[in-house]
Amino acid sequence: MKILVLNCGSSSIKYALYDMQDKSVVTSGGIEKIGSADSFINVKLNGVKHKIMHPVEEHTAGVQYIFEVLTKGDYAVLSSASEIDAVGHRMVHGGEKFNKSVVLTEQVMRDFAACNDLAPLHNPANIKGVNAVSALLPGVPQVGVFDTAFHQTMPAYAYMYALPYELYEKYGIRRYGFHGTSHRYVSQRVLEFLGIEAEGSRIITCHIGNGASIAAVKDGKCVDTSMGLTPLEGLIMGTRTGDIDAGAVTFIMDKLCLDTKGVSNLLNKQSGLQGVSGLSNDFRDILAGIAAGNKRARLAKEMYTYRIKKYIGQYAAAMGGVDVILFTGGAGENQWEVREGATEGLEFLGVRMDVARNRACRATEAIISAEGSPVTVCVIPTDEELMIALDTEELVRQ
Repeated sequence: MKILVLNCGSSSIKYALYDMQDKSVVTSGGIEKIGSADSFINVKLNGVKHKIMHPVEEHTAGVQYIFEVLTKGDYAVLSSASEIDAVGHRMVHGGEKFNKSVVLTEQVMRDFAACNDLAPLHNPANIKGVNAVSALLPGVPQVGVFDTAFHQTMPAYAYMYALPYELYEKYGIRRYGFHGTSHRYVSQRVLEFLGIEAEGSRIITCHIGNGASIAAVKDGKCVDTSMGLTPLEGLIMGTRTGDIDAGAVTFIMDKLCLDTKGVSNLLNKQSGLQGVSGLSNDFRDILAGIAAGNKRARLAKEMYTYRIKKYIGQYAAAMGGVDVILFTGGAGENQWEVREGATEGLEFLGVRMDVARNRACRATEAIISAEGSPVTVCVIPTDEELMIALDTEELVRQ
């Protein structure tokens, strides 16, 4: 079975074609800067990356172009698009309607569209991707895998905001959480990696990248997560503030005369590592700034790792302890400095780090805590696309 995985973002489309016989990636890539004159597609084939400049005005045309790349020209891997047996989609915000992956039907798409106001930049793009595939491959099954689904096991006391209850009833204002497919994949994979059972396990999954979130996973189910109604809540991120006093937001709006769009842009795109350091939203640039003696870069790094540490402590308390702490995502997998800073001082929880192991580990499955540490700390590279492909295969076979 060949499965195409599509991830339609607000201005990008990522894709991966899987051969499910051996779970291998045949080819992958993505279109960037959709709607811009300098849009382009990256194609990865046989371990080599290729960049093709190509104007893509919107998502429907983008999906059509991906199908052309798959079937025609120098990077074709299919003789015809009809070789694709199913398509799995990353769907961003499923609200309370979806707690698991589903085959996409007309009713499912109507229910998903009803969640558009919760993710106005992403859900409509997801819908365009589904419709484009329907036009190109009518009758081929499509599956939706929702970013929010894994977190639907949170209890009400964890996901509710202390606002008038009518706002939840009328508008669905509550904490939903994101990165759910990643948290689900790594929390399942770490059980296999360590040879332990889900029942009785207490795992804290740290997805640390330009976007970052943490989840508390007890007995294999999510009981809390750091992102909220939107991906803005929680950890400090590349350009997002993370947790902030709502009173500070209204104060800033008054002082800078910002409307809701303006303050949203400030909190989501001008803050985080970028805003504090003044250098970059990339942790690698922050480390380079620290090496050059930049004090704001050092402050940004300290704030970033301190917030991660606080959430680890919170979730250990929420679960009555912790057995496993794992790091994933771009910075979580590749930056030992993040892992070191986020776990420093957690000895009281039973964390005993092995400095050499941690510093040697980069983008590979590994235990980075010391021998005999009561809490196992490890790195588990995430694979959201494979998780989507596996869900798609299972549902289509059923």
